[in-house]
Amino acid sequence: MYFKTVSLIALLCFAYYLPSISQTVKAEKIKLFLDCSSTRCDRTYIRTEINLVDFVNNRTQADVHLLLTDQRSGNGGRTYQLIFFGQNDFSGKRDTLAFSMPPSATDVEYREKLLNLIKIGLVPYVAQTSWVNEMMVAMKADGMDADEYEASKVEDKWDYWVFRVGGRGNLSEDQNYKETELNSYISVNRTVPENRTELRVGYGRERSDFEYVNDDGTLESYSVRNSNWYLNHLFVNSFSDHWSYGYYLFIRNSTFSNYQHSIRARPAIEYNFFPYSEVNTKYLALSYMADVRNNSYYEETIYDKNNEWLYGHRAQAVVSFKQRWGNLSSTASYFNYFHDWSQNSIRIDLNADVRVKGNLSFFVNFYGSLSRNQVFIAKGESSVEDVLARRKQLASGYEYGTWFGINYRFGSINNSFINPRFSDEVD
Repeated sequence: MYFKTVSLIALLCFAYYLPSISQTVKAEKIKLFLDCSSTRCDRTYIRTEINLVDFVNNRTQADVHLLLTDQRSGNGGRTYQLIFFGQNDFSGKRDTLAFSMPPSATDVEYREKLLNLIKIGLVPYVAQTSWVNEMMVAMKADGMDADEYEASKVEDKWDYWVFRVGGRGNLSEDQNYKETELNSYISVNRTVPENRTELRVGYGRERSDFEYVNDDGTLESYSVRNSNWYLNHLFVNSFSDHWSYGYYLFIRNSTFSNYQHSIRARPAIEYNFFPYSEVNTKYLALSYMADVRNNSYYEETIYDKNNEWLYGHRAQAVVSFKQRWGNLSSTASYFNYFHDWSQNSIRIDLNADVRVKGNLSFFVNFYGSLSRNQVFIAKGESSVEDVLARRKQLASGYEYGTWFGINYRFGSINNSFINPRFSDEVD
């Protein structure tokens, strides 16, 4: 079904531009700017397999700006979108193609599928050049007969439920230090256009052992052992192309964070200013959720609590743009408890990679938070070993980090040659 749909798109695109081919035929190759800033792509492979266009490094001088984006699919794979923006003689033209890959897909399968869609999307543009005589279009899939093409819908015996079981381990050791970490999880989810359900259960434990020499010359040994388990559940349902409602349920245990158990429920509602169908290129959503939780602690907290019920709320704004000028995504959230509004927290995350003009671009990544609601912190002083070995979580009123930079590219815009000799890495 996929090959039939894609081939039909290619044929229609070709037919749409066919009248203009006889009127205006360009002798030069189409200049293509391949924009993989929002997802991964094997540039070397693509440039090697497509030689009927010139790949350029400056988007403003390209005839076609190809933007690639992706989103996670319900089965754990990814759905990719190819957006062809026409420029110069093709100004105002825009075409979009999409395909999905299962979670088990290899890099080779992904790049071959991507390459095929890029070729199909370029058909109406290359068709207006003299290089159309060098182009071949296949309209038949190997090994499939006519009856197979008629299958329009696949019955899913799992009803779109996806199950995953996994684990990982980490071991590092030197003469003075040894650390082991083990984690495992089971997840169940179902994603359809109208709603999404997720359930994840996990367990982890870690151990650190190290030795050091005291000021008096004696050898001291110290061990840190922590464990945690959790259950996370999410359900969300859409009742329009902009509104959704649902809930979160969290149950967790953590010796590091002093939780014997923490049970939290969050009913929520969300409004997206853009249709959800445009999530690949733009997304701006506001959400509000109530918060009800019961905490039981291993040690008495700084608020003299061993067990307590807490009530609060959370507001969040999420924005994401994947456009020709670059990528911008940010999340801002606010939370507070109702019994004491001074016990609150604010967090901001920002990621931007923007092309200012021509070949000049900058990127910035920032995260920061102010926390005044760490009700789980254990009472009493912490030893030097507790701090250095991170045996337990300590009170901290803030956290932030940032990295940023600027890039400028100049020189040839038409150099599309591939020469991997003596390369330490090949894309």
